[in-house]
Amino acid sequence: MRLALTQRLGLIVATLVSISFFAVSPILAASLRGSRDSMLKQNRVAKQQNYSFLRNGAQVRQFVDAGYLVKISGNRDYELSGVSHPYARPQVKTFIERLSKQYHDATGEKLVVTSLTRPLSQQPRNASDLSVHPTGMAIDFRIPPTRTARRWLENTFLSLESTGVIEATREHHPAHYHVAVFTESYELYVQKLKGDTPRKHRVADGDTLWSLARQYNTSVKEIKAANRLSSSSIYPGQTLTMP
Repeated sequence: MRLALTQRLGLIVATLVSISFFAVSPILAASLRGSRDSMLKQNRVAKQQNYSFLRNGAQVRQFVDAGYLVKISGNRDYELSGVSHPYARPQVKTFIERLSKQYHDATGEKLVVTSLTRPLSQQPRNASDLSVHPTGMAIDFRIPPTRTARRWLENTFLSLESTGVIEATREHHPAHYHVAVFTESYELYVQKLKGDTPRKHRVADGDTLWSLARQYNTSVKEIKAANRLSSSSIYPGQTLTMP
């Protein structure tokens, strides 16, 4: 009798677990929970794009002077709060400006950026060893106070994730949204939206801006402007936009 009752209870529990799993899993599949795999993907993309993991503030300044990082100042659609180094990759600036305008138009609220390029020497104690903040391709956003704004922002992050141009996570300690922008993919995504079809060139050994200008029927000045280069130095593996 007792064995039969135990078996029945076991069957009921197993059934409830099964029902719960199938009811919840579709929701969990489309979430911003984040994972080790997500961090590995972000780190892998940063390395594929030959991004440096900056060690300190002095290196951040060097990358700003070289044109690899640009100033993020805020505008009518977004503002910065507590950002130690207000610089990021140029494509990240484009991402922030496009997202914040759409967000402001939809909700009437400003986006708040709380972190951008953060060198290794200033990473918090609980930061992942895979964090891409030191490369300038990541942003932290403050979580909006209203449910409507949160829903709009999270749905937008999930939609962009599905296109493969970002990885987004809702963090809890402290609470914020972390977004890694896959800069090359995002740049192509925006250009397709605009109807542009830019040419890309991955720099090989022996390439110079002068040789590339001849190859693509353009000028060194135009290549530097299109890629925000402050000098004529380029390196193998670097991807350049050819105007």
